[in-house]
Amino acid sequence: MSDLDIALSRLGYSAFRPGQREAVETLLAAGRLLLVAPTGGGKSLSYQLPATILTGTTLVVSPLVALMADQVAALETRGVRATYLASTLEAAEMRRRMAGLARCEFALVYVAPERLVFPGFRGLIREIDCPLVAIDEAHCISEWGHDFRPEYMEIGALLADLPRARVLACTATATPIVRDEILARLGLPPDTPQIVHGFARPNLALRAAEVAGRRERERLVDGALAEALGGPRRGRGTALIYTPTRKQAEDESGRLAERGWRVRAYHAGLAPKTREAAQRDFAEGGLDIVVATNAFGMGIDRPDVRAVIHLGPPGSVEAYYQEVGRAGRDGAPALGLLLIGARDLPLRRALLERGTGEAAPDRAVLEHKWSMFLELIRWAEGGSCRHDAILRYFGDEAETLAGCGRCDVCLALDDKPEAGDPERDTLIVRKALSGVARVHGRFGLGLAVKLVHGDADERLERAGLTKFQTFGNLKEYGAAWLLALLRRCVSAGWVSFAGVDRPVVTLTEDGRAVMKGERPARLLLPAAASRRERAERESRPRPAPVVGAVPARRDAAEPDAAALLLFEALRRHRLAVARAEGGAPFIVASDRTLRDIAALRPRDLVELERAHGVGPYKAARYGAGLLQVVATFAAKGVQSR
Repeated sequence: MSDLDIALSRLGYSAFRPGQREAVETLLAAGRLLLVAPTGGGKSLSYQLPATILTGTTLVVSPLVALMADQVAALETRGVRATYLASTLEAAEMRRRMAGLARCEFALVYVAPERLVFPGFRGLIREIDCPLVAIDEAHCISEWGHDFRPEYMEIGALLADLPRARVLACTATATPIVRDEILARLGLPPDTPQIVHGFARPNLALRAAEVAGRRERERLVDGALAEALGGPRRGRGTALIYTPTRKQAEDESGRLAERGWRVRAYHAGLAPKTREAAQRDFAEGGLDIVVATNAFGMGIDRPDVRAVIHLGPPGSVEAYYQEVGRAGRDGAPALGLLLIGARDLPLRRALLERGTGEAAPDRAVLEHKWSMFLELIRWAEGGSCRHDAILRYFGDEAETLAGCGRCDVCLALDDKPEAGDPERDTLIVRKALSGVARVHGRFGLGLAVKLVHGDADERLERAGLTKFQTFGNLKEYGAAWLLALLRRCVSAGWVSFAGVDRPVVTLTEDGRAVMKGERPARLLLPAAASRRERAERESRPRPAPVVGAVPARRDAAEPDAAALLLFEALRRHRLAVARAEGGAPFIVASDRTLRDIAALRPRDLVELERAHGVGPYKAARYGAGLLQVVATFAAKGVQSR
C-alpha cells in the first residue's frame, strides 16, 4: 500500500474518487496546481490529504465560515488537528487559536480571506512552517468571473511572503479566461499544471421551462417537489429552491409551509441566529426544503438533495451549474429545474446597470456579465442535450455523453409525439447547416436564414448564392422559425461566429460533420410555430432533397486540432502580457477573441480586426504581439511539413 493510500485510509476513505489521486500527486510533485472540478467533486481532499503528510501547518483560504466549521469538525473526528479563524469568534477564543497556531499545534488552519489584511496574522504566517496554501473557490479572485470578491486580491501578496509553500487553487469555474486570471492574480507561472475533470453529472435530470405567470410557476414547482420528494415528511431527502430576491424567498417559503412542507427561508437579510438555525436544521435533516437566495449554498455537503429548483435564472452558466450541482451528490437520480419568465432579462440588465456601491459599473465588465447571462438563456432555449451543452461550455469535451438520456431535451428527442419523421428532422438540420456552409465567413446569421428561406437579397445575388440548390431549400418554414433553428445549432456547437463590428457566421468542424451525415443530428426542433406551420408545409409539395452541399470558400479556418493548439499558444501570450501590465487577462482579450484569432489566423491588423472584440484600440495596443504568435505558429507548421 502506498503512502497516499495509507493517508487516505487514516482519513476514513477506502478509495480515491476519479481524478483525486492525480491531483494530489501533481501537487506534491510540481508544487503548483490549479484544480477545476464541479461542486461535489471532492476537491477538499486534494489539500486535506497532503496536509496530513506534510510537516507544518497547511493554510486554507475559504470564503464561508459555515464550511470551515463543518470541515474542521469532520477532520477532528478523524484525528486531524485543525481549526479556523473568522470574525464570528470571540476575541478570547481568537487569541487562543492564534497562540495554538504559533505553537504549530494544527495540521490545517482555515481562514476567511478578510483575515489576510491583518498585519499580526500575516506576520505569524511568515514565522511558522507553512508547506501548503490552498485557495478554495479560487474563481472569487477573478473580476471576469461570476463571483468576484475584492478581499481575494490579498492572496497574491500572501503567497509572495511564502515563496517555498506549495500552492493549490481550487475552483468549480472552468472557463479558460477565468483560469488564466487566477494564475495571474496569484502570481503563479503560466506552466502551472491545470487539471479539469468531473463535470459530467448524468444522474441529474436537467430541465428548463418558460413560465407565463405565478400560477404556472407554482404548478411546476409543486410537480417537481412531488416527483423528487414524494410529499412532506417522507424522508426521501431534501430540496433547494433558489429565488432572485429576498422577498420571493419569504413568499415561497410561506406558500410551501401552508402546503405542509417543513421549510425555512434563508437570505442575507435575516438575523445571523435565524440563518444559523436554518443551516443547522437543513444539515441535521429537520427540513424538507430550504428556499433561499444565493447566499445559501457554498459548502453544502448533504448527499441526498433530490432537487434544485431555480425560480429565476442566476447570472451565468457557471453560477447555475454550481448551484444545481448541489443535487444528487450521492449519485442517485435528482432533478434540476430552471424557470424563466418574461421579466427576467430586463431585470438582470437593470441589476447590472445599477452595479454595486456608488461608482458606475465598468462598461467592459458589465457587458461581459451580460453576455454570461445571455449564455445561460441560450442554454435554456437550446435544443441539444443539456449536459453536453454545459460540458462544451466548460471545455470538458472528453466527458460529453452524445446525449444524457435524462434531460428534458433528450427525453423530447426520444419521444416526440407530434414531431413527425426523425429522418426528415435530420434532413432539415442538414439543410440549414448547408446554408451556413454557403455563407461561411462572409455573411451573418440573417443572410443564412434568407438563403435557405429563398428571400431575395442583393448580397446573395452578388455572391452568386441564389444559383445553388441551397437557396430556398427550407422555404416552407417561417423565417423566425429558421432563425430559432440556427440559434439552436449555435447552442449545439455546430455554428459559431467571427468578427465584432460585422459578425459573420461560421460552420464548425462538428457542424460540417453533421451536415455531411457523418455525425447524428440530435436536435430538438423549435416548437414556436409547430401545429400551424406543420399543417401549412404538409399541404405544400416537398422540395427535392439536397444530396450534397458544396462548402463555401473558406475565408476563416475551421476550429480544428491545429486551431486548438494555436488557441493555447495565444492564451500563454495573453497571460504573459497581463502579468507584465499588472492587469487581468480579460483586458487583453476574451476567450472568444482568441478562438476567433486561432480560426482566422490573421496576417495583418486589418484581418485581426475581424476577430470578435478586436477594435482599432485593441489592435493598436495588442495586435503586434498577437500577430507574432500567429506567425510563429504558422512558421512551425510549415517546418513540420
